[in-house]
Amino acid sequence: MTIAWGAIPLSQTRLPLVLFLVFLAVTMFTAIIASPHRDELNAFYIGSRKLSPLRYGMAMCGDYISAATLLGSTGLVCLTGYDGLLYLVGTAVGWIMVLLLIAEPLRNSGRFTLGDTVTLRIRAGQRPVRLAVGVCALVVSLLYLVAQLVASVALLAQFTGMPGSTARAVCVTTVGCLVVFYVAVGGMPGTTFIQIAKTVMLVAAVAVAVVLVLAHFTWSGDSLLGAAAVNSGHGQAFLRPGLRFGVSTTSKVDFFSLALSMALGVGGLPHIVMRLLSPATTRQLRRAVSWTIGLVGAVCLAVGVLGLGAAAIVGTGTVKGTDPTGNSAVLLLAQSMGGTLLMAAFSCLVFATVLSVAAGVTLAAASALAHDVYAHAIRRGRTHDREEVAVARVSAAAVGVLGILFALLAWDWNAASLAFLAFAIAASSLVPTIVYTLFWQRFTAAGALLALYGGLGCSLLLVAFGPLVSSTPASVLPSADFAWFPLQNPGIVSIPVGFLLGWLGTVMSSRTADVATYREFEESCLIAAE
Repeated sequence: MTIAWGAIPLSQTRLPLVLFLVFLAVTMFTAIIASPHRDELNAFYIGSRKLSPLRYGMAMCGDYISAATLLGSTGLVCLTGYDGLLYLVGTAVGWIMVLLLIAEPLRNSGRFTLGDTVTLRIRAGQRPVRLAVGVCALVVSLLYLVAQLVASVALLAQFTGMPGSTARAVCVTTVGCLVVFYVAVGGMPGTTFIQIAKTVMLVAAVAVAVVLVLAHFTWSGDSLLGAAAVNSGHGQAFLRPGLRFGVSTTSKVDFFSLALSMALGVGGLPHIVMRLLSPATTRQLRRAVSWTIGLVGAVCLAVGVLGLGAAAIVGTGTVKGTDPTGNSAVLLLAQSMGGTLLMAAFSCLVFATVLSVAAGVTLAAASALAHDVYAHAIRRGRTHDREEVAVARVSAAAVGVLGILFALLAWDWNAASLAFLAFAIAASSLVPTIVYTLFWQRFTAAGALLALYGGLGCSLLLVAFGPLVSSTPASVLPSADFAWFPLQNPGIVSIPVGFLLGWLGTVMSSRTADVATYREFEESCLIAAE
C-alpha cells in the first residue's frame, strides 16, 4: 500500500486517538493514586523500592527505548540495510557496560542523584561539584526531552502532512504539559507506572508485527533479506556495509564516534542513573539490569526485522517518498500488514513512548535542579523534605516549559541527532566523572570540575562548528558554512578530552585526595544489602 507524505487519512485517526485517550486516562489516574501521599524525598525521587526485578527492568527499558529508536532506527534499517542493523547493536550494547562496571557501585553509594555519589566521595569542594553535576545533568536531560517532543511532531506529520506553526505548538505544548503532570503529581511512582505500561505495549506491538512480517515470508529469513534487497533499490549493496557509514573515511569515523557515545553514554544519562538507584538491594539491581538487557536486546532485534520488513513489503522508495528521514517506515509497515488496527496501535505506542521517556528525563532534570543545585549548592543542605519536594515540582514545570520552547525552535531538527548529542555530552562529562569517582583513589574536586565543564564545553563547541549546524542541506543553517569539525557526533574527540581533563585537573590540583575518605567510600560501594 502506497501512502503519500502526510496522507494517512484523517478518518483513520479516530482509533489511534481513542487508544491514546484510554492510555492517558489510565496512566493519569494511576499517577494520582500512586503519587507520594506525604512530601518525602525517598517517595518522590525513587519510589517505594518494592517492585520486582522484572518490573524494575521493564521501567528501565521504558526509560531507555525512545521514539528515536522506535521510529528512527526502523527507518534507518529500511533505508540503509546493514548499516542500520549495525547501529542497533550499539543501541543494545551500552547496557552491558552499565551492568559490568557502574550499576552496583552507583546503587550502593548513591542516594537520589549522581551528585550524591560524587560528593560522598569528594568531601572538599562539594558545592561547586554539585553545581557542575546539576548543570551537566540539566543540559543532557533538556536535549533528550527536546528530542522526544520533536518526535511527537514527526508523528503528527504522518497524519496531517507538514504541520503549521499552530499545530506544532499545540502538539508540543500538550505533550509537554502531560509530562509535567506525570512528574509533578506522580513523582517516581507515577513515572514508573507509565514506563512499565509503555514497555508492555511495546513488546506486544512489535511481537505481533514481527510475527506478521515473518509469516508473510513463510518464516524464511533468506526470503525476507532477498525481498528487502530487491525492493530497497540498492540490490545486494543493501546487505553489505557502506550505504550510510562506509561512503568515506569521515563517515566511518563518524559511525565509530556515534557507537562510542552510545556505548558509554548510557551510564551517564541522568534518568538512567536515577533508575539504577531505585532497587532496594544489589541482587534486585543485578536481576533488573539483566531483564533490561534482555528486553532492550529483544526490542532492537525486532526493530531490525521491522526495518527489513518495511523495505521488503512497503519499499524503500515509498518510505522515502512519504518521509525522507524514514521515520514513517514502521507506521507504513503496520498499516500494510495489519490495517488500521495495527497502525493505530503503533501510533498510540509512539505517543506513549514519547510520554514515558520524556517523563523520566524531566524527573531527572527536576531532581538535579532541586536536589543538587537548590538544596545543596544554594541552601547548603539546610532544607526539609516538604520544601525540596515543592522545589522539585516547580523545577519539573520549569524544565517542561524550557523543553517546549526549545522544541518549538528546533522542531525541524532530527530527533535522533538530538538524542545522540545527549549521549555524547553524557559520555564526555558525566561518565568520566563517574568512572574516576568510583575507581580512582586520587580523584579530586578540581578533576571533577574540569571533567564536567570541559567535557560539556568541548561537546557543544564541536557541535556548534560541525555539520549539524552548518554546511550541509540538512544542517540547521544550510546556507552558512563554518563547520571546520567534519563529524556529526563529537564523541570520538570529546570523550577522551573529558577523561584527559579529569586526570589533568587531579594531578595539577594543590589538594590531595583523602585516602581515608576513599576507603570508606570504597567499602560503601562494595558492601550493601543483598
